Amino acid sequence: MAKLRMALVVVLLVVALLVALVWLLQRRLIYFPDRSAPPPASRVVAGARDVVLHTADGLRLGAWLVTPPAGRRDRHVAVLFAPGNAGNRLDRAPLAAALADRGLTVLLLDYRGYGGNPGSPSEQGLAHDVDAARSHLAARGLPLVYFGESLGAAVVTALAVRHPPAALVLRSPFRDLAAAGREHYPFLPVRLLLRDRFPVGDLIGRVQRPTLVAYGTADTVVPPAHSIAVAERAAGPVRLLAVDGADHNDAALVMGPDLLDAVAELVDGLGVA
Repeated sequence: MAKLRMALVVVLLVVALLVALVWLLQRRLIYFPDRSAPPPASRVVAGARDVVLHTADGLRLGAWLVTPPAGRRDRHVAVLFAPGNAGNRLDRAPLAAALADRGLTVLLLDYRGYGGNPGSPSEQGLAHDVDAARSHLAARGLPLVYFGESLGAAVVTALAVRHPPAALVLRSPFRDLAAAGREHYPFLPVRLLLRDRFPVGDLIGRVQRPTLVAYGTADTVVPPAHSIAVAERAAGPVRLLAVDGADHNDAALVMGPDLLDAVAELVDGLGVA
């Protein structure tokens, strides 16, 4: 009996240690930044330029502004692009170029701790970052479309509640971070441990703007059921775009023609001259 009690104590201590480690290091399991500074924007996308965003808590963040190339129809709409939880803006340059080719002005945001930017990411920190990006774009006087991928979909949904856009694009959104976390860490009490919540499913019901929700039917990172649930909870007019056979980071979902066409149709539906 004494040996059994000792074994139980050891197991409980191991579990407690594991939970404590997850609590302390959880953001390393959420955010995977490429901290290296990208090259100048103009060396990556023709006509793009580097801009600096100023956050409410005093950070200066590097970002890229990509405008429609000469000779292309200018739709006179700006897209604030909020990335997912990995990489940096260099990885999203092809998408920004493709959107600009469709006549859209695109601000490629990098969060704090990403792409040579100072600071460390958190839910509150990312909210400051996207607020700064919105302020920068709003000064241009163009209607704004918020475009978020994966974690970025959560960031722009919260932004849309604070500052409603003309329209919203959510690519591979999850219901909330805890629900997404349970898919990958089913052995942990994720909801109890999380500091950062990102409650997309709750917030989207407060956004009454036209919304496009795109997802891959073979997504192994954010299960399709999550994105479908987000679309079902949207308060405004919503279009659900399924990219057949696409996984989370497949080109067909990230910047395929179906997605680009759907974004262009959403923008055209705004009636901007």
